[in-house]
Amino acid sequence: RRAGQGGGRGADASAAGGAGRRKRKAPKARRKKALMWTGGVTAFVVVAAGVGAYILYERFNGNISTIDIGDAGNKDVLSEGPMNILIIGTDKRTGKGNEGYGDKGSEGHADTNILFHVSEDRTNATALSIPRDLMTDIPDCETKQPDGSTKTIPGTPGVRFNVSLGQEGRNPGCTMQTVEAITGIKPDHFMMVDFNAVKELTTAVGGVKVCMAKPVDDPKSHLKLPAGESVVAGEDALALLRTRHSFGNESDLDRIKVQQQFLGSMIREMKSSDTLTNPTKLFKLADAATNALTVDQGIGSAKKLMTLAQEIGKVDTKNITFVTLPVIDNPAETVKATVVPHPTQAEQLFAMMRSDTSLTEVKQKEKAAKSAQAALLKGPKAAPADVRVDVLNGGEISGAAGATVTWLQNQQGVLKSTNKANAPEKIGKTTLEYAPNQADQARALAEMMGLPAAAMKPGSSDAGELEAMVLTLGADFKGAGIPITGPAKAPEGIEKASADKAVCAK
Repeated sequence: RRAGQGGGRGADASAAGGAGRRKRKAPKARRKKALMWTGGVTAFVVVAAGVGAYILYERFNGNISTIDIGDAGNKDVLSEGPMNILIIGTDKRTGKGNEGYGDKGSEGHADTNILFHVSEDRTNATALSIPRDLMTDIPDCETKQPDGSTKTIPGTPGVRFNVSLGQEGRNPGCTMQTVEAITGIKPDHFMMVDFNAVKELTTAVGGVKVCMAKPVDDPKSHLKLPAGESVVAGEDALALLRTRHSFGNESDLDRIKVQQQFLGSMIREMKSSDTLTNPTKLFKLADAATNALTVDQGIGSAKKLMTLAQEIGKVDTKNITFVTLPVIDNPAETVKATVVPHPTQAEQLFAMMRSDTSLTEVKQKEKAAKSAQAALLKGPKAAPADVRVDVLNGGEISGAAGATVTWLQNQQGVLKSTNKANAPEKIGKTTLEYAPNQADQARALAEMMGLPAAAMKPGSSDAGELEAMVLTLGADFKGAGIPITGPAKAPEGIEKASADKAVCAK
């Protein structure tokens, strides 16, 4: 993404004086995103670390703001399976000294968005960043009005993701529903912060250690840092998080990488320092965090947040992975200002999260996934040219049978595959029906398509020489070439970062 292209994608605003000066000119809207990103997740992590001070319950409880999102989330604090928390950073102009941030009078946009997925066994977590300039369809959503009534906000096709909040009266529940429409993952709760949080939180924690691969001197953000390690807080932290011109190809996506590195460092600081045993620092952190938060009613008290924090606290830092939704430049644009999901990598990543497969490759989960796949594929496999299969569409995607046959023939060499159009009825799960003497063909096709053991439906009598297997695509089918079970590892080519490892920003 180049500076100055597309709505809301202009160059960073300049400010008077250095990053540490007390008086600064009002920054332009471009300063907001970095602040949102780290403020949101940092508030979340701080709550997870520090809300347990019962004696301060009433104070912290009074700090928290809530929004009724109706049926968009989970009414219970915890869920029995995986948990998904959507962290939203909004550019709404709030906070002392922040009058110049954001658009005056704006209800705010969903400018920073992270889907925090915690595995069912609580051994790992994945933080998925969703770019604000992702082009998507905003679905219809119901919102609660101040008088208690319900109002349906009509959806909008083909717009930036960030308008899923604030615009047309949309609340965080609308953003949650937009995330679900994109990923197939329903968020249980949301946490929303404004851009003031990062200054307060980085100051409260005593600064965050960062590392630069080369010296940074950005006249636009007034960021000056030497090569190697530094400690930043307050305005200096803002200067680091808002700059785009110092890293990578100066895009928002490169800035997300720096923000992920920053957040990982802050998590490590909280885990390794005396924060949790220092009453003064703990109070400042918890007070700042709860002041920064707006949440759904399902977690709308200090006690509920503490319960959530204790559950999430089970995840080891080394098993928290940051990843950005895989995207490509919007092919509909001549001047590239927005992005769209990568045609294969995005859905592979979503499938992985939906199947609760770890991005951190936790050994037990990886071993189990490999064992299950090995058992399914044990035995001889037919050559692709010898696989004969009829494909029917019993799922939700129009033309899926034809698209699958094209992929099988052109990409996998299964020339004896035939499009049989729509199945007699819709089914939830994909199935492969085959005869005992077609087992080698079934194993070959299962390997190509990532079919789970439950999809395999062996018959009791042998098939004729020219008889084909029957593959019926179900609602779990997401696209040709996308493994139905979700891959055991991350899709090829995506970048990920661990909260446990320090990386120097490039």
